Amino acid sequence: MVRDRYRSIKLLLLIAGAAIFLGGCSSQFVLLHPAGVVAEHEKNLILTAWWIMVLVALPVFVLTGWFAWHYRASNKKANYQPDWDFSWSVDAVIWALPLIAVAILAVLTWTSTHDLAPYKPIVSDKAPVEVDVVSFNWKWLFIYPKQHIATVNELVIPVGHPINFKLTSDTVVTSFFIPQMGSQIYAMTGMRTRLNLIADKTGTFGGVNINFSGRGYSDMKFKVHSENEADFTKWVASVQKSNMKLDMAALKELKKPSIANAVAHYGSIKPDMFQTILDQYRYNHNDRNIAKTKATGHASEEL
Repeated sequence: MVRDRYRSIKLLLLIAGAAIFLGGCSSQFVLLHPAGVVAEHEKNLILTAWWIMVLVALPVFVLTGWFAWHYRASNKKANYQPDWDFSWSVDAVIWALPLIAVAILAVLTWTSTHDLAPYKPIVSDKAPVEVDVVSFNWKWLFIYPKQHIATVNELVIPVGHPINFKLTSDTVVTSFFIPQMGSQIYAMTGMRTRLNLIADKTGTFGGVNINFSGRGYSDMKFKVHSENEADFTKWVASVQKSNMKLDMAALKELKKPSIANAVAHYGSIKPDMFQTILDQYRYNHNDRNIAKTKATGHASEEL
């Protein structure tokens, strides 16, 4: 009875493990299904690092099994050495493999960090598309300055074109991440960060904030639609027909916290809206800095 019960529990655990693993293929393992050059390089880096670590760990598991089998009580041919405590060859293997692995990983990390730097422009024969990104509680605003349009919780991009993102936050620090396209980067209040990505195939991908930012954090998601140039041009034209305008009144509404905010399109935008959002905190900081300087004679650190 005990053995049958043990087998039943073992079978249930195996089924549950398989279900979790297979069920996560479309979410947890989305990084292994890249849709852009940056994400492809990152996937290769992850897999390379994984294989290197497997090569270091594998001998441990193999030797553990071999030792247990070779030095079993019934094996009379095993060389019994109760006073053995050191071996140069064993120590050399134990230290050499991890050191080699660390050295290889260090070189890979150094080179990939520079090759995949978020500020580094992506070389392409197609013109880049500029997108200004602003995070609110709890939604994303995407401004297309050259197309004079803006959207909330929807990002549409032309396939094969580098996308030059400029990012800031109108709330706490958030983290902008499109797993299938590549690197994440932080958006911070009163500061501007940059990110360069590109999609090399059409499709719909998920975007998310991966930095906890309060109650609506779990719903702070958006869809990325990678389309061919003709469809992207049609989409821009359709958004430009929207009667909604991204002006200071609309910005005031966006500042109000909302959870799972619906997609919204703005057919026109106030010039330099991104800079306006950025500067409102810079000016406040500078005003405080001037006041402190007058009071104490010392300025606080600039952002």
